[in-house]
Amino acid sequence: MDMGPVDIQRSLPNAERFWWDITPEELYPEDSRAVPALLKELATEPIDEVVQKEGGTQLKLILTMRNEAAALVKPMRFPREQETLPNHFYFSDYERHNAEIAAYHLDRILGFRRAPPVIGRLMNITTDLYAKATGKLLKTFFISPADNLCFHGKCSYYCDTGHAICGNPDMLEGSFAALLPHSDDAERKTWRHPWKRAYHKRRKATWEEDENYCEMVQEIPPYDKGRRLYDIMDMAVLDFLMGNMDRHHYETFEIFGNETFLLHLDHGRGFGKSQKDELSILAPLYQCCLIRASTLRTLYGYHTGRKLSDRLRESLSRDPLAPILLEKHLVAVDRRVGIILQVTERRDAKTGRDCCCFQVVQKCLDANDVADTVIYNDLLV
Repeated sequence: MDMGPVDIQRSLPNAERFWWDITPEELYPEDSRAVPALLKELATEPIDEVVQKEGGTQLKLILTMRNEAAALVKPMRFPREQETLPNHFYFSDYERHNAEIAAYHLDRILGFRRAPPVIGRLMNITTDLYAKATGKLLKTFFISPADNLCFHGKCSYYCDTGHAICGNPDMLEGSFAALLPHSDDAERKTWRHPWKRAYHKRRKATWEEDENYCEMVQEIPPYDKGRRLYDIMDMAVLDFLMGNMDRHHYETFEIFGNETFLLHLDHGRGFGKSQKDELSILAPLYQCCLIRASTLRTLYGYHTGRKLSDRLRESLSRDPLAPILLEKHLVAVDRRVGIILQVTERRDAKTGRDCCCFQVVQKCLDANDVADTVIYNDLLV
């Protein structure tokens, strides 16, 4: 994690080079050479070991390559055409492998660089998984009535014969995410997200009923000072663009203390509803009337210039499993950019001031703060 001279880093495996580039500000630099090299390895190196990841509600695998690079793998459950089932709550939705891939690209394009690198890969269940699996996982493989090779593993939900993951007949897509440093080398701290949902079919969370909720949050460390609350806003922007409602906790690297970025993890429930824009995901923004100026500039640039969907489409086209997103989801991304900008123009009910002009980057902007306010003029033209 930014721990040594360049010549030493060049001699390391690509996974360790990726780890060494981690700083308090970002997971990897914009011009990273380690990330593309590591992703190429994850997409092409022969698979030597298959282990089911412990914990979690749905099946995930840890796959180790012949060169000892390793990835967190989410296998494909459904074709891209299948969206979230209408009667499913956000907490019972299936995870989508292509959402993990798209989230990494979107996070990078927005300039955050807080999501682990992810690439798609087409696996042969017979030779890549079944031949390398052991123990309890191995016992869950079977041939379906349609003569496809399937497996289901062991987990809290959707790990049974009725919810098996099946190949065609034994070919299967998966998202391969680069692993973060082991906890022995870089321990991570888990935080409860202040805008966590109730995860209940009837109850609501406090923030859904208390209009003054943000005032309480802003009095509690680490949200009372520094960058933390602005990082929460960035996370809300990313989640809203994807339609991801499943954000109950987040993590940081403990070694960096409180003044560091939030890791953007677990995006498998994003990109599930192309026609629905879930405004409650933006609750941190409109309840706190707060957004980071650089994030707002980025969104405004994509609203008035080249579309975010164009950048995302171009970036995703380089993934081995392209196309990653259907066009309707790319259309939704552009629509949601406009919605975020509309939210930042809302007037605060108590002060009568425009939200976008009074709490951007830790200070109240006056009308003469041209550098930060000029971009808000005619925002939605």
